[in-house]
Amino acid sequence: MVNLSFSMLELEYFLLVFMRVATFIFVAPFFSTRGVPNNVKIGLSVFVAYIMYYFGPEHIYPEYNTILGFCTIVLKEVSVGLLIGLAAQMCTSIVLFAGRIIDMEVGLSMANVFDPTTNEQSSITGALLQYGVMLILYTTGLHRYLLKALMETFVLIPIDGIHINTDRLLTALITFLSNYIIIGFRICLPVFASITLMNIVLGLLAKLAPQMNMFSVGIQLKLLAGLSVIMVVVTLLPDICNFITNQMQKMMVSIVEGLM
Repeated sequence: MVNLSFSMLELEYFLLVFMRVATFIFVAPFFSTRGVPNNVKIGLSVFVAYIMYYFGPEHIYPEYNTILGFCTIVLKEVSVGLLIGLAAQMCTSIVLFAGRIIDMEVGLSMANVFDPTTNEQSSITGALLQYGVMLILYTTGLHRYLLKALMETFVLIPIDGIHINTDRLLTALITFLSNYIIIGFRICLPVFASITLMNIVLGLLAKLAPQMNMFSVGIQLKLLAGLSVIMVVVTLLPDICNFITNQMQKMMVSIVEGLM
């Protein structure tokens, strides 16, 4: 006969594991896509939480005396999953920042598209780069890395073992913002440099041939040159994914260190 009995301590421990996993899945890339139904996210959270509960480290049961104490522990687990998932999600938005800069240089800043994954307006180039990067990251197994990293957090940060270090978290955030801008400009640098050279050429032509309408000519040339360089940038998506993956690893490690 199968014994399905369990103690209340085990149930409470599983629910705390589930809170961390569910918060992570509802925020992290791939899993938090708007196209995924909430029922699927909840079912995936229960399945992943059970695996981490069963194959995870030795159970360390939290101690509390009141309902307020249990709610505090739940909020701690929610904070861990939210911060780690948010760190991964912010790294994937670097390409959107680069796409907006590219569209501003090319002349497509007013042409926005509706992104069904975020329910927000995004630039055309940003959406193109984001879908390409997400496809490559998914095929290279980044979702497995995220789940493995979440599994390791139960070793580094056990249940009710969070200790928020404000200085480390602020340092991690400032470092990320600086790298965010640097990586974004490195992605859009080919387009930025080519359009800058074209502006210089158009300025010289405006002085040499004042009778030409450089405004109307420049719009068409900048769009044609920008689209041509974007085709070259698309071929560099694997290198862009390497930048984003490395930044995601550093960001998640910094967040975990700030919570230990």
